[in-house]
Formats: sequence, C-alpha cells, structure tokens
Amino acid sequence: MKINSNTKIIGSKTILVPYREYHVPNRYHNWMQSEELQQLTASQPLSLDEEYDMQKSWREDEDTSMIGDTNIFMTDKDNSIGEIEIMIAEKSALGKRFGWESVIIMMLYGIKFVNIKIFEAKISYSNVVSINMFKKLGFVEKSRSDMFEEITFHKIVTEDWVEWLDQQIRWEIENC
Repeated sequence: MKINSNTKIIGSKTILVPYREYHVPNRYHNWMQSEELQQLTASQPLSLDEEYDMQKSWREDEDTSMIGDTNIFMTDKDNSIGEIEIMIAEKSALGKRFGWESVIIMMLYGIKFVNIKIFEAKISYSNVVSINMFKKLGFVEKSRSDMFEEITFHKIVTEDWVEWLDQQIRWEIENC
C-alpha cells in the first residue's frame, strides 16, 4: 500500500481514503464486531490490538491496496490478478449504491494504475447482494467451495468493459 498511501479517490457518492490508525477504534473495529458482517465477509472478530496490527500491516504491505473498506489483494507475482473486496458496514449506507461506486472506482484504479488484467471476488453463498452486484458488473462464476461456503467469481479486463465501467461513475484522484 505504500505506493498509494496518500491517494484519495473521489467519486460522486463516495471518497475512498487510505486506512489510517484513527479509523480503527472509531469505525472499523466496531463494524467488525457485527456477526452479520463477519459472516458476509468470512471474517473473524479481532481484539482492538489485533485490529491495530492489521491496519499497520495493510499500510506497510506493498502488495495490498486498501482504500476505506474496499480492497484489492494482488494474488500473483506480476500484479496482474487482483482479488477485489467490498464491505459496506454502515446500515444507513446500504441500498444507496455506495458499494457499486466504490468497487468500480477501486477496479478502475487497479486497471489504470496497477495494470490489473483479471479480477476475482470470493463471496459467501449467503451474500446475495454482493453476488448480484458482481454479476451485474460482468463477473462470472469460476468455482465454488462448499467447505468455505463461497463462490469465486472472475472478470477478465477488456477495453469494452473498462469503457463501460467509466460510463457508470465519475471519479478523480488526489493526494491527501
């Protein structure tokens, strides 16, 4: 994340910022105490100290891009395959297309600045909202894991798809 540690991505509904230490107690740690979010994101609750350690590792990990609660984890040595994750934790923000815009902004950033060629998304069987969103984004099912109760979707980046993504949202990049 060091390469984009001061990057702010601005959409029409959302602003994605680097995950800072002050986000841990004020938002993130509280969100991740929710059993529903733990199930939907296949996460385990962490202590506050463990959450601070996680935030620090994300900030210092050169292979991870984290902006707010939208992430791309690079899964190959060439940084051409990225696992995209999105979590909207605030109940009042659900159903307002913040996740849609955030994931598109993050993917466009990954395509244009990291040179990602393929995206993958691992989604819990029970997370119907995310499954439907990624299908609308053009992702197709690659595999299923009954053990982890998740579906792996993937999307190969094409010029036509990038143009379509660009038409979905307005965005810009700033240093913060």
